Amino acid sequence: MAITTSDYLVQRLMDWGVRRVYGYPGDGINGVMGALNRAQEKIRFYQARHEEEAAFMACGHAKFTGEVGICIATSGPGAIHLLNGLYDAKMDHQPVVAIVGQQATTSLGADYQQEVDLISLFKDVAHHFVQMATNPAQIRHLVDRAVRIALAERTVTCIILPNDVQELEAVESPPRKHGATFTGIGFSRPEVVPKKDDLRKAADVLNAGRKIAILVGAGALHATEEVVETAEKVGAGVAKALLGKAALPDDLPYVTGSIGLLGTKPSYELMMNCDTFLMIGSGFPYSEFLPREGQARGVQIDIDPRMLSLRYPMEVNLQGDTALTLRALLPLLEKKTDRSWQDGVEANVREWWQVMEARANVSATPINPQRLFWELSSRLPDHAIITCDSGSAANWYARDLKIRRGMMASLSGTLSTMCPGIPYALAAKINNPERVVISLVGDGAVQMLGLNGLITIAKYWREWCDPRLVIMVLNNEDLNQVTWEQRVMNGDPKFMGSQDIPAFPYARYAQMLGLEGIELRHPNEIGAAWDAALKAGKPVVIDAHCDPEVPPLPPHITFEQAKGYMFSIFKGDPNLGGMVKQSAKQMMANMLSRSEK
Repeated sequence: MAITTSDYLVQRLMDWGVRRVYGYPGDGINGVMGALNRAQEKIRFYQARHEEEAAFMACGHAKFTGEVGICIATSGPGAIHLLNGLYDAKMDHQPVVAIVGQQATTSLGADYQQEVDLISLFKDVAHHFVQMATNPAQIRHLVDRAVRIALAERTVTCIILPNDVQELEAVESPPRKHGATFTGIGFSRPEVVPKKDDLRKAADVLNAGRKIAILVGAGALHATEEVVETAEKVGAGVAKALLGKAALPDDLPYVTGSIGLLGTKPSYELMMNCDTFLMIGSGFPYSEFLPREGQARGVQIDIDPRMLSLRYPMEVNLQGDTALTLRALLPLLEKKTDRSWQDGVEANVREWWQVMEARANVSATPINPQRLFWELSSRLPDHAIITCDSGSAANWYARDLKIRRGMMASLSGTLSTMCPGIPYALAAKINNPERVVISLVGDGAVQMLGLNGLITIAKYWREWCDPRLVIMVLNNEDLNQVTWEQRVMNGDPKFMGSQDIPAFPYARYAQMLGLEGIELRHPNEIGAAWDAALKAGKPVVIDAHCDPEVPPLPPHITFEQAKGYMFSIFKGDPNLGGMVKQSAKQMMANMLSRSEK
């Protein structure tokens, strides 16, 4: 029996080492579904509840394995639903291939049912490579190029397959004639190291610096030891962009934590007072949290030359792999004998953790969300994988959660979209079933897509050798991050019509699905809830009822932010009493923690 183009496509993916794909079926992609069915002993199809979830899972797969992530959807609406997850992958530089169906070639151009101009639709998100197959002889080079380009460029690519082409007889090798092309399997990432002269220039800048600040991002995740050695040699403090949270452990005394609106005061002061700035593998976008132009001499290391001197005018730009570049740079660096700058950074960090503990223990109605994250830190299992969603959860994840060596963590960085927290956790667990996975999400994201993700967890969790997957829901019935942005950035009171969300029994819903559910309403029960969840023999949803009026205080309050906050009060915020009370408590915690030093 002759194999179809779909069979050949699946086999070609397997030749590239692909063993897992994420998606949702439909008649526009049924040829490929049939081929996956025939090959199910060698390649696994994971059925998401929604195509957006499948795209997030493919992005999470790439983030937590380093492999290419594959997502599959049908024509028209199915393909459209992939887009948000694909943009998340594109903007966080993750290799993902989308395979989407299309109506039969004979109907294209006839305004046929579910006919969408998919090449135009995907042209931005997959601009490095998006192609539609019209001939079985194309499949070989379309798969080869889509996977290779996704890996090489760390980006999204797309293959479009009309449903009649999916069922045609496969052509494994194109005819040897004019117009044919013969591609092959395999990609090996090159060792990219800057020129020796450029390394020498970078070393001169860093050796001359007295107050060195380092910022690390996702590009430093596999260069932990090299960054540590560099920081200790030059006496630097190190701040972390959100995607670089797991690049360095938080138990190092000179690690100042996250940077930006969700960042820490030590990170802000590190950047505002440095005279030399080393940026490693980060595209952190908010320049107001970086040194002022002209304040510091700059050196940047990034594998992508398009990211160099993009956020700060650097004196030396080094294109290269972060670990390899730092290894080449380290012998040229002089060990600083004056440690006063780093000693000062470490003092600020010690004080900051005292502030964080004081803030976490401020009473709230019913639970202060910071305390949930603070209590989790000391209980995190070794080699845990942590995911987070966008929203107020990201504030506490950024500031209160202490990462240790060997852990992995991620969230939607540049796109900052809602909803990847649970799909990321699913992909992490599928690919690392022996590791504990914890997802920290807000109730807005859970209601938007996460409830569907819980159904997917219920479908697959019994296959995992260690079933521990914990979903912690910040249940405050409020789209909390945007509520505070309305108040502080726009000077408006909370708009209840846009911000209040319906009550929902997350723990009971988990139990209905056959998972474990823990409802948490009292702060004194937080530790016991985490202990129980981390010992459970099945996935657990912690439904934590939180106070929405605990403010996500920025590391530095500007005049404009203070003015916006006051205007929201004067205009009559509907939660005025709780908002003012909790803000005062948090500011008081800052002062009390400093007075107790």
